[in-house]
Amino acid sequence: MPVASVKSIASDRSDSVRLLLGLLLVPLISLHALAQATRPSAPAVLSTEIRADGQVTFRIPAPQASAVRFTSADVFNLGPKAQMTRDEHGVWETTIGPLEPGAYRYNFNVDGVQVADPQNSSLSESNNHVSSLLVVPGSKDMDTRDVPHGAVAQITYFSKSLGKFRRMHVYTPPGYEASSDKYPIFYLLHGAYDNDNAWPTIGRAGMILDNMIAEGQVKPMVVVMPAGHTSSVISLGGLRRGASPNQGPPTDEFSRDFLNDVMPYAESHYRVLTDRAHRAMAGLSMGGMQTHRITMANLDKFAYIGLFSGSTISPTEITDVPAFKSGVKALFMSCGSKENTKALQASHDALEQAGIKSTIYISPDAQHEWRVWRNSLIQFAPMLFKD
Repeated sequence: MPVASVKSIASDRSDSVRLLLGLLLVPLISLHALAQATRPSAPAVLSTEIRADGQVTFRIPAPQASAVRFTSADVFNLGPKAQMTRDEHGVWETTIGPLEPGAYRYNFNVDGVQVADPQNSSLSESNNHVSSLLVVPGSKDMDTRDVPHGAVAQITYFSKSLGKFRRMHVYTPPGYEASSDKYPIFYLLHGAYDNDNAWPTIGRAGMILDNMIAEGQVKPMVVVMPAGHTSSVISLGGLRRGASPNQGPPTDEFSRDFLNDVMPYAESHYRVLTDRAHRAMAGLSMGGMQTHRITMANLDKFAYIGLFSGSTISPTEITDVPAFKSGVKALFMSCGSKENTKALQASHDALEQAGIKSTIYISPDAQHEWRVWRNSLIQFAPMLFKD
């Protein structure tokens, strides 16, 4: 037989063998695919489940963990509910609450390691770590509603006072981009251990303002939320001493940055009114103390002052009472019902006796917490920039 014919026969046989093997393997592959499709698997994990009664179940898959705990700076008296329990799939869970409408930061402690919820992309920063963020709906002021929304921008600027780049968040009201109007400006400060990300996230500042502007309760305004700490090392809002405690009074790094860098940047990069009557400042806790220091030393610049769980003003601090009364359009002081309400009331009474009007607000059934400060913003914002 010719050589060519032999090669042709061999080739045909090889093709036949491959075809036969293919036909035999098809059922096997199909059976494997079917087995994979029908094999039982662990159920999908819903990491936060908000129930109708306000209770919330938190879950995290961690099959290799030996102990998992739920942690939150915004949920108090957790007791045994902090310890999560494991199911047969290695999913740990606990149910807490009921929780009031609002925002809550939380983490999981997995075998001693603090971690954010890996299935929740909503985060809230502090000065040196991040937490997952949960919003419990049910508040007309804080919920995300079908109203015109403003924007919150994350801004990087260079602080000449501190010689480094810094960050702030800035809220612009609905319609800002399409308008040529100038707006009043409100400086809103966070508290100790937090940073400039706090008010837009856990503080719900943008949503609060959107909702209240939509209802006509609040005038559209630009809100600047700067970083109150001047480094990652916690100090009292930039109050620092020199190398020795005997080197005199503390240097106020934040005030220098705020007056020389934050304000000039904000008031040159945004369309805002820069006279005293259209400028406000407020802060919570540490931010309240910073607001106190800055406004009282610069009363020619601020017509609205808000102190949320952070200091009070005494008549003895006011050297020119007539000028204060004519220049400061609203002085607002607040705290939680479980804080030092006596000091708040005493400050209010002393100011009234001196002929100086002030407004105080006590947040019910609350301690030193975000419920107080969000409610304080809701109370204070309608006072701003009234004709």
